[in-house]
Amino acid sequence: MAFKDDPAGVAARYLSPASDGGLNWGPLAQGRLVRRYKRFLADVELNGQLITAHTPNTGRMTGCSEPGRPVWLSFHGETGRKYPYTLEMIQMAASLVGVNTMVPNRLVAAAAARGLVAELEGPAQVETEVASGHSRLDLRLTDTSGRPVMVEVKNCTLAENGVAYFPDAVTARGGKHVEELAALARNGLRAAVFILAQRSDAESFQPADHIDPQWGRRLRAAVDDGVEIWAYRAELDLKTIRLGARLPVIL
Repeated sequence: MAFKDDPAGVAARYLSPASDGGLNWGPLAQGRLVRRYKRFLADVELNGQLITAHTPNTGRMTGCSEPGRPVWLSFHGETGRKYPYTLEMIQMAASLVGVNTMVPNRLVAAAAARGLVAELEGPAQVETEVASGHSRLDLRLTDTSGRPVMVEVKNCTLAENGVAYFPDAVTARGGKHVEELAALARNGLRAAVFILAQRSDAESFQPADHIDPQWGRRLRAAVDDGVEIWAYRAELDLKTIRLGARLPVIL
C-alpha cells in the first residue's frame, strides 16, 4: 500500500486508542529497508520506488536495521513534512521491532490511564512533558492512591538471547534524566525509569554496560537512591501495539 496526500486524514487515525488500552497503528505501508543513515533517515523500496522515510530514533538501531528486511511506515503527507513517511516497525527474525521512539511515551500514557501498569494503584491521571529541575521528564502519573510518580520512558529496541538492553548507543541525555530522577527520589518523591522493549521476544532487561557503562553506573546509583525500574515488553502486530508482560530487571 502507498498513500497520496489525503485531506480526509490518513494520519488522523495514527496511534488512536485501542479498546484494550493499546494503540492502533492506523494505515501502514509495507516496504523493504535499503539503508538507514544520517540517524534520522532511511531509504525504503516502496511499490518499486525508492523513497526516503523519517526515522525518529537517535540510537544505532543495532539488531533492527538490517538491509532487505520488511518494514512498515506510517504516512503524514497532509502535514507538509519534507519526508511524509515515518519508519515504524521492522521485521527481524524473532519479532517485529518498533523503532519509533515517540511511540512508547504514548503507549505508556494510554496504559497507565487504563490501569494497566502494575506498579500503580488503578488508573492514573497522566501529565506529559513535566518540568523538573533544568529538564523535562516524560510523565507524571498520579494513581488512585494520590501519590504522583515522575517517570522517564526509554525505548528499547536491542535484544540478544531474550535479554533487552538499553541503551544501544552512548546517551549523555539519558544519564541526565536518570540523575534528575535520583534527585527527586532523594527528596522523598516517587520516581521511575520505564523501559519499554518495543519487541515481543524480550524476556528480561539489563543495562547495556557493554555499550554505555556510564549509563549503567548512573542507573544503579539512582536505584540506590530509591528510583524504581519498571520494565515491560510490547506486543506488536500490524494493527496494534499494546503493553505486554513485565520483565525481570537484572542489575
